[in-house]
Amino acid sequence: MDNHFSNAERAEVLTQALPYIKKHTGKIVVIKYGGNAMINEQLKQQVMEDIVLLWLIGVKVVLVHGGGPEINDLMDKLGKKAEFVDGLRVTDKETVDIVQMVLAGKVNKTLVNLLEMKGGKAMGISGMDGRLIEAQIKDERLGYVGKITKVHISPVVDLLEKGYIPVVSTIGCDKQGNAYNINGDTAAAFIAGALGAQRLIMMTDIDGILRDKDDSSTIIPHLTIDEIEQLKGDGIISGGMIPKVDCCIEAIHKGVKNVVIMDGRVPHSILMELLTDEGAGTMVSEK
Repeated sequence: MDNHFSNAERAEVLTQALPYIKKHTGKIVVIKYGGNAMINEQLKQQVMEDIVLLWLIGVKVVLVHGGGPEINDLMDKLGKKAEFVDGLRVTDKETVDIVQMVLAGKVNKTLVNLLEMKGGKAMGISGMDGRLIEAQIKDERLGYVGKITKVHISPVVDLLEKGYIPVVSTIGCDKQGNAYNINGDTAAAFIAGALGAQRLIMMTDIDGILRDKDDSSTIIPHLTIDEIEQLKGDGIISGGMIPKVDCCIEAIHKGVKNVVIMDGRVPHSILMELLTDEGAGTMVSEK
């Protein structure tokens, strides 16, 4: 915190956070983390600090992460060209091996290590561990891109009960032992639903849902599922935003209380969302 804050002002800030701390203590919050907030080193440190702070005040945080840019980097180094069909990455056997190495290996363990360095207690697992994410082929043209068929949530529940922050990489598997690349937003929605989470926070590269996509002052702070369908019909929610809001709706149908789409590039946006009056981004709820 800046030094120009007096001790009285700091105490005031903490006092104002108290009702929110009481509201969220003991509750499960799933955070979907990826994109720019993951690439920028300073932001990554801040996100990890925020998660550890929430964990220290008794919030049961589950971190679900992607790692697209890291996958692209390794594919470039290996001279493997990325192919896309309808905007989705074609994942052949070699590519799914790369995805598994990067997500379940490098990215997952880096995040676990960072959380531990910030004073948290974290454990990394992939969707293959304990058959957490069972999947099947989504579309033959895409190869090993998975559609989730079942979530076996007990590995995550066990870690939460033992006081860990579970850090989940989004690789799925089938009964034949094949690995699948799973969309991170979809995986987060299914995991949050299976946990009956209080909140799912989706960190993205945009402010939230905007009435005018080019004007960040037109952010819509709260939307119901019916209002989302209306905005889709009006063309206000379009393009890449549609699969994101569909994941929000999926999570709510599966039992999540609220889903928030927020800009992960804003420092401490998670704390602003959970511990202040103003919140951050757009909150989606059933009613």
